[in-house]
Formats: sequence, C-alpha cells, structure tokens
Amino acid sequence: MNTDQLKGKWNQIKGEAKQRWGRFTDDEIDKVDGDHDKLVGMIQERYGKTKEEAKRELDSWHI
Repeated sequence: MNTDQLKGKWNQIKGEAKQRWGRFTDDEIDKVDGDHDKLVGMIQERYGKTKEEAKRELDSWHI
C-alpha cells in the first residue's frame, strides 16, 4: 500500500489498523492520520522491527 492510498483511505481503515497492530492506542492511531512513514515508525518502535521489516509488513497489508 503506498502513501497516497493509505492517506486517502485512512478514516475508513484505521479500525482495521488498530486490530492488526493491537498494541496501538486510539490516540496513536489518530496521530498517524494516514501518514505511511509515521505508521512504519510506530510499528518499528512498538514491535521491535527494523524499518525494512515494518515497511514490508505495512506494504503487504491488503485492505
């Protein structure tokens, strides 16, 4: 999923993002606001992944 797709659909899919990455709070999900890089960074930090792993995980997310 690229940045434009994520940004355009964020309001529709943020609940699914919360389910997929359940360690995020509602406030954290709201702060992402569809920003691909922010979400990658949060996945990295919260789940102890490398940037490449987090990007792959996000990019493989089929919504």
